[in-house]
Amino acid sequence: MPEDLLAHARAAKGFMPEDEGELLHRWARERLPHGPALEVGTYCGKSAIWLGAAARDVGGTVFTVDHHRGSEENQAGWEHHDDSLVDADLGVMDTLPTFRRTIRDAGLEEQVVAVVGRSETVGAWWRTPLSLLFVDGGHGVEPARADFRTWPHWVMSGGVLVVHDVFPDPADGGRPPYEDIYLPALASGAFTEVEVVGSMRVLRRTAGEAGDVL
Repeated sequence: MPEDLLAHARAAKGFMPEDEGELLHRWARERLPHGPALEVGTYCGKSAIWLGAAARDVGGTVFTVDHHRGSEENQAGWEHHDDSLVDADLGVMDTLPTFRRTIRDAGLEEQVVAVVGRSETVGAWWRTPLSLLFVDGGHGVEPARADFRTWPHWVMSGGVLVVHDVFPDPADGGRPPYEDIYLPALASGAFTEVEVVGSMRVLRRTAGEAGDVL
């Protein structure tokens, strides 16, 4: 990770430990020459900097999909709520302005493209094979299941699916990314696990082609 962008990644709001960010950056550097990357769950752009830094180095484009109204755990009264991200006029979360400033300050507006909308709505119209898919969206059961239905089948042969907040032990964290994305991906027979760092799991597509039903 270049030092100039590492400083921006460290300063950005978000929940990406540095060792997991380095993993994401390394895999993005490997995969971006083969096709676009897509991130589900933008929040304020911390992980998008790790991905965008790779795109700046090797070329390619990173799409990042989010409705920017915050996941369940970001809402008022929940552990990860941040009052500074609430639109004062509307009284609802709005992370888009913070994200846009984060990416602009990092100089990555040419590499990182924001797609504003709900994951399942955007994905219903998506048809482009993905070289890297990073799933870090809503961590409730229904959002996780919707993300699995919508996106992993667009990973190209040889591409990678990276899933965040995978906790096999329920004492360590929430279950949906593990039970509703990670395990179904393995059970599909289309993906093989190739690396683990912290709560990040990297699965390579080893069977089928982009667009095939899992």
